[in-house]
Amino acid sequence: MAAKTRELKLEIENIGTVSAILTQPDSVRTCYVLAHGAGADMRHAFMAKVAEGLADRGIATFRFNFPYMEMKKGRPDQPAVAHAAIRAAVEEAARLCPGVRLVAGGKSFGGRMTSQAQSKDPLPGVKGLAFLGFPLHADKKPSSERAEHLAGIAIPMLFLQGTRDGLADLGHLKPVITSLGAKATLHEIEGGDHSFAVLKKSGRTNDEALTEVLDTLAAWIDKLG
Repeated sequence: MAAKTRELKLEIENIGTVSAILTQPDSVRTCYVLAHGAGADMRHAFMAKVAEGLADRGIATFRFNFPYMEMKKGRPDQPAVAHAAIRAAVEEAARLCPGVRLVAGGKSFGGRMTSQAQSKDPLPGVKGLAFLGFPLHADKKPSSERAEHLAGIAIPMLFLQGTRDGLADLGHLKPVITSLGAKATLHEIEGGDHSFAVLKKSGRTNDEALTEVLDTLAAWIDKLG
């Protein structure tokens, strides 16, 4: 499916301006506000592949940089700043894709900041949250404290998680998903790490694993109201 990519600027009230990218197929049914992870910006190969793959499935994406990444600072923004960036991105995506269903979330840190923002004050027009590797805890330090705010979210949530993800021990994540009830869906990517990369001995490629991620995400979006 043909897609247009537009380089944009996103104004965040009282904070500043950051770069953004809208990838929009000819026929759009949903726009996914896609926030990047802590260590790589919106142009990272993973983010680009997700945007391209979703465009092939009729889903637009609005990517943006968090202010710290735009200014090339090493430490991620404080949550209040990240939340403001996400709210600005959702508002801009709604303006650029009028009448289109909105979904928000993203990779790791970006997904967690989106869920925090949603729990504090629902993001206008957003029908669901999709997490591409929710960072439940620090690397190889299992805990579920980072998930406590999820109970305050009323809209559907999709957790796409690799079974080798060092930041989301499934023994801790599964009880969280169960506690959230019908609004939460967990899809495990067998053998995937935090970015869904798989080992060669798994018998499939990273691209095949990512295809599973995108197919699952697209099917979940189609079921949203």
